[in-house]
Amino acid sequence: MSLYDDAVLVLKGYEGQEELRQAYLDHLAAHADGVWKACTAGHVTASALVVDPSRGRVLLTLHRKLRMWLQTGGHCEPADASLEAAALREATEESGIAGLTPLPGGPVRLDRHPIPPPCHWHYDVQYAVLAPADARHTVSDESLDVRWFAYDEVAGVADASVLSLLEATLARL
Repeated sequence: MSLYDDAVLVLKGYEGQEELRQAYLDHLAAHADGVWKACTAGHVTASALVVDPSRGRVLLTLHRKLRMWLQTGGHCEPADASLEAAALREATEESGIAGLTPLPGGPVRLDRHPIPPPCHWHYDVQYAVLAPADARHTVSDESLDVRWFAYDEVAGVADASVLSLLEATLARL
């Protein structure tokens, strides 16, 4: 199955955010290359919130370009077999944590946000991944910092989209 086919299948099966979900599906129907960065009308991205539920915290990355605390994530690559695999790859690369496990049930949230030209939109499919008990993180080239935050600290450092992802993740847990 191609990444495009997986994206359509995942989005058709996603429950919630009906209008936004349909906008994602409409975008993919109009753009056969809609999962790739080269699609300047916008493209699907995959992200993951790294969670340590036993300690009540999440790992956020201080994005190098945006200078904002965000969940891990980014563009899909040709080797990604699925959106979940892309989110897991990005989370592993950006956190340096091996052994991350996707939370069952597929994506926890969708978030479409504008991006400066030449692209116009990121159609982000957001997952949650569980960190192993002995997780040790590192800072990647894409980040200025990577840090654990208690659930109640996230509102003080991150924007509304990250808070919404945290809320959806906690509901899923």
